[in-house]
Amino acid sequence: MIILGIDPAIRTTGYGVISADPQAGSGMEILDCGVIRNPASMPHTGCLHRLYGGISELVSLYHPDCAVLEEPFVGRNAKTAIILGMARGGILAALANCNIPAYAYTPRVAKRAATGSGSADKSRIAFLLAAEFGIEVENIPLDSTDALALAMCHIQRLRFPTLNGTGKML
Repeated sequence: MIILGIDPAIRTTGYGVISADPQAGSGMEILDCGVIRNPASMPHTGCLHRLYGGISELVSLYHPDCAVLEEPFVGRNAKTAIILGMARGGILAALANCNIPAYAYTPRVAKRAATGSGSADKSRIAFLLAAEFGIEVENIPLDSTDALALAMCHIQRLRFPTLNGTGKML
């Protein structure tokens, strides 16, 4: 099974692609991780176009069985929440266009699945992922760590549904 993890943002959307057998007790492999970057000067319409295209390209390249997005945290800043909603909408539209089912987990649940701590920061996640997968920590962009944690979380939830089942389907 191939899972595409996505940490949505309008300027730096992190992604991680993991291959794993949901029936096996171990054996995950990072196929790719990175960031879709949009310049600060780019209008939101241009950013959405690039996000849609970037996600579509990842789907075409890796043929994921599903995607997992971070459940948004809605703070007090409505403008930020709206911009994040736009980014998620562009990503979800690309996934829907490719018939890829999408799920969501909170950042806390995903981080706990990857590190054992729901409050781990990006550098801690990168360090533990590097150790788990036998790769250099420098090869894991910090903006992709949450996306990789999301993909790992989904595999764990498929393997052990008693951990609260799978994420919320979008």
